[in-house]
Amino acid sequence: MFPLTEESKCLARLLLNTGTCPRCIFRFCGVDFHAPYKLPYKELLSELQKFLETEKDELILEVMNPPPKKIRLQELEDSVDNLSQNGEGRISVSQDGSIASKNSNLNVCNICLGILQEFCEKDFVKKVCQKVEASGFEFTSLVFSVSFPPQLSVREHAAWLLVKQEMGKQSLSLGRDDIVQLKEAYKWITHPLFSEELGVPIDGKSLFEVSVVFAHPETVEDCHFLAAKCPDCFKPAKNKQSVFTRMAVMKALNKIKEEDFLKQFPCPPNSPKSTCTVLEIECAHGAVFVAGRYNKYSRNLPQTPWIIDGERKLESSVEELISDHLLTVFKAESFNFSSSGREDVDVRTLGNGRPFAIELVNPHRVHFTSQEIKELQQKINNSSNKIQVRDLQLVTREAIGHMKEGEEEKTKTYSALIWTNKVIQKKDIEFLNDIKDLKIDQKTPLRVLHRRPLAVRARVIHSMESHYVDEHHFRLHLKTQAGTYIKEFVHGDFGRTKPNIGSLMNVTADILELDVESVDVDWPPALDD
Repeated sequence: MFPLTEESKCLARLLLNTGTCPRCIFRFCGVDFHAPYKLPYKELLSELQKFLETEKDELILEVMNPPPKKIRLQELEDSVDNLSQNGEGRISVSQDGSIASKNSNLNVCNICLGILQEFCEKDFVKKVCQKVEASGFEFTSLVFSVSFPPQLSVREHAAWLLVKQEMGKQSLSLGRDDIVQLKEAYKWITHPLFSEELGVPIDGKSLFEVSVVFAHPETVEDCHFLAAKCPDCFKPAKNKQSVFTRMAVMKALNKIKEEDFLKQFPCPPNSPKSTCTVLEIECAHGAVFVAGRYNKYSRNLPQTPWIIDGERKLESSVEELISDHLLTVFKAESFNFSSSGREDVDVRTLGNGRPFAIELVNPHRVHFTSQEIKELQQKINNSSNKIQVRDLQLVTREAIGHMKEGEEEKTKTYSALIWTNKVIQKKDIEFLNDIKDLKIDQKTPLRVLHRRPLAVRARVIHSMESHYVDEHHFRLHLKTQAGTYIKEFVHGDFGRTKPNIGSLMNVTADILELDVESVDVDWPPALDD
């Protein structure tokens, strides 16, 4: 059953004769069910032309009733006048009074610029799918997105004004919202074809996206008159090659008065000579996240690459020793490393290690068994004696929030070897064991001022336990609030941390070795070995 009603016949005929394709005619006649759009284009055009043919009984009625005939001819003359203003000589009036479009099989739609003609048929879908399969991405579902030229919005607006005028003549109304959006119709047609060709479902939540960008150089100036009428809608923006973005054009179309629009742009729109072109077909996979805990056993290894003034100071880092393996296995383009706090280059991280997470950008491989992840962890651990990784696992983006919460809120345990300038006895350090929840103020340390803002941070030393070594050395175990600068708490940083071990003992103190013994963040979940 053909989807158009008798009431929409005049409108459909007008649109077809002004250069509109069958699927756009359906859209502007408010056909909001999928099946008709999915028919092959040639079949649609043939069915539409049959539907619009003037039947003999209609002609007899018109002869018997002159006034409607006169009105109809007046509308016909108006349509022809409109077309001749557009400079299009494609319309002829046949002897039976019907309007026929010459070369209708060859015409590029004046509204969708060929999008709903050539670019939603099986041949085009197959070409896109060949690109997808050649891209080497692993996926079990996909999001399909399209980017249409902004001038399509201008042409749709012109077509809408024409429809509005025609419906008014028939004392009928069709709301702007009743018109099916181009992207909706395109989706109805292409989604089943892509799903069938690739053998996976189309899923709006999929991390794998296939995007097609269309352009139409011939009509690129269609938007330009809007900049003169609504200059405040078109402002240059970073990363935008043109001010005529779809959003800016839509904003201007909502603002411009109908009469101003009609003076500047043909209604109906002119028919183009060429269809759209495909600028690019891109495949991309959303980031995946790998988390775990690392131990650092070297006092000569930074957490992240140590580069000063463009010069690398040390050959490797914790970040690189872990991420290089992940990049290779996941076939990712790049990565972002984050962790629950950080240790200095000369500080070891012992115990259960420090939680970390790595965002792998645009990975081509994403499906791994737990055994494969274990083997990857082992590969990392075998590659260096400076670090070890445990509890390696895939996590969600949201789960990383648990690690970041722990940076400031949780506690950390340290072991420090301390030197004093004065001779000390065991009794001189025992009082430190009795101090609980000591509040200190730390002005941003001099050594990190180049990368941290100047501020005074209040921190808490929850407990301390001292172990006498000799007359100038003792070891101190500390449990502190996360974010405490331990080195500065020992030597005072020229009075920038108050109180400090030196001031508490009335000595000059310095720190010789520091180890992180535990980072009390219960994340990521511990795994069985």
